[in-house]
Amino acid sequence: MSHSAFRWLAGVFLLLAGLVLAAGARADDDFLDPQVAFKFSARMDGPKTAVVSYVIADGYYMYRERFSFKAQGATLGAPQIPAGKVHFDENFGKDVETYHHGVTIRIPVEGNRPFTLTVTGQGCADKGLCYPPQEASAQLVAGGGAGAAALQTAPTAPGSANDSTGGTAPASAAPQASAPAPSAALAQAAAPAAAPTQSELSGISSILQGGRMLAIVPAFILLGLGLAFTPCVLPMVPILSSIIVGEGGQMRKARGFVLSLSYSLGMAIVYTLLGVAAGLVGEGLSAALQNPWVLGGFALLMVAMAMSMFGFYELQMPAALQTRLAGASGRQKSGKLAGVFAMGAISALIVGPCVAAPLAGALVYISQTRDVLIGGAALFSMAIGMSIPLILVGVSAGSLLPRAGMWMESVKIFFGVLMLAMALWMVTPLLPAVAQMLLWATLLLGYGSWLLRRKGNWASMAAGLVFAVPGAMQVVGVASGGRDALDPLAELRGSQVQHLVFQRVKSVDQLDAILANTGGKTVMLDFYADWCVSCKEMERLTFPDARVKEKLANTILLQADVTANDDADKALLKRFALFGPPGIILFDHNGKEIADSRVIGYQDANKFLRSLQKLN
Repeated sequence: MSHSAFRWLAGVFLLLAGLVLAAGARADDDFLDPQVAFKFSARMDGPKTAVVSYVIADGYYMYRERFSFKAQGATLGAPQIPAGKVHFDENFGKDVETYHHGVTIRIPVEGNRPFTLTVTGQGCADKGLCYPPQEASAQLVAGGGAGAAALQTAPTAPGSANDSTGGTAPASAAPQASAPAPSAALAQAAAPAAAPTQSELSGISSILQGGRMLAIVPAFILLGLGLAFTPCVLPMVPILSSIIVGEGGQMRKARGFVLSLSYSLGMAIVYTLLGVAAGLVGEGLSAALQNPWVLGGFALLMVAMAMSMFGFYELQMPAALQTRLAGASGRQKSGKLAGVFAMGAISALIVGPCVAAPLAGALVYISQTRDVLIGGAALFSMAIGMSIPLILVGVSAGSLLPRAGMWMESVKIFFGVLMLAMALWMVTPLLPAVAQMLLWATLLLGYGSWLLRRKGNWASMAAGLVFAVPGAMQVVGVASGGRDALDPLAELRGSQVQHLVFQRVKSVDQLDAILANTGGKTVMLDFYADWCVSCKEMERLTFPDARVKEKLANTILLQADVTANDDADKALLKRFALFGPPGIILFDHNGKEIADSRVIGYQDANKFLRSLQKLN
């Protein structure tokens, strides 16, 4: 391997390391915006009690005596402010009570209609900076109606706020934070109720709000590693494997490592940029990346790579660009690295549309705080975690792949078939069921027949049957009226999957009307799209489970189909601070969202049942 190749990769690593260190220095030396340091939320707990919560970032605190409350449209009673920690404060020259990490205050409310609650509070940083008093407002409904999520105003010095003092109540062990609601545009008709445990989203949000790189980077690397074996990331394994196979059988481990590292960096950088852009824009890029043109284009690229594996031609960079790269480095292999890096960047389009809890948490953080450095570092760390198995594939492939010869040709054919399967998987949401089954039949029967022709090779013939039989089942399934590629013979067995029946909602107003009249039932809102792979998995594998159906028997099932990604779809997603499907929101009997109960990404039946326990 050329020294220039190592210099190229080292340069990329140094650049990225500099960005991460700069972000870390920024997080350690700069002070947070007050909205981030003291995150405000408010909700109604019953018809006559408002609950105000502050989530306080690490290294910051708030003063007990600086809280004041006023309301327009309702009358407030004496607030129940928990006792704080007493210490001598140099800023005020006296003993004061303060709160670290969080505080929850309960306020009696007299009224029977919507009202505006305005709260004034003040806090400081441990390093010495004291913020001016900050004012925040929330639109709530007294007298049994559903309250809206907190709407925080820009920080201002308070006007004539009515200071209210009252008896103390025991401090809550943890602040009761609502599910993410980033801005006034995200006002919800149902504020979350308290929950005894934090959800995955809440935990991720807490890590980010702490602003400590030494905690964020390793945490998101681990989260990314957990996502590495999901359907969104696994398709990159055959892509990278086909690149390595294309190198031939003489490749060393070091070369496999550098190729996989180059591919992974391309994916990670573009994935980070896409995530930062989505967070700043305030909406997901899922629909943009999953339209027919993008999916079709990427599928055609996979077909082109498959044809290269089959030996029809050699797929490589344009000769002019390859010559320039080779001239700059003195070796053509550096040009190859640039091509692999570009392929990794393109592959980020596969991962980008997949919304999971870590990604959702990072995007909400970016949209709320506009902190590109911390949010971007979290996304890049997560992408590195997702890349770890890819790097291991690269290292192992250099030693495990056979030498040139007949066996190597068979391996290349196998990876070519994987490329075709991946192309078909990508366009599956765009194809009718019959077309899907016929294409899978063609691919499986074709490859199975090629393996069965190698008579005398029992391993090859056994593998041929493994592929040919499922292909034949697809043909029989189409002929018998089957329309499910995962269960092609369902019609013959007379065992059609009984899917959950959802009521479609298209607008925020329609949703609000349903939540206002639940008839005492709980509500589940499912965000779905035809191009969402995880949505299809939930629909096919999780929702039909008998235990899930039983659990949801007395629940109103709503579904927001955001396939079109029109203005109404964007408004529904924005209402719940979602960046794309899949996402499931649970509401209680009063139409209020249940705190820390959101389901982001695919869950199997067992895990989903645990999530549904909060419906009780």
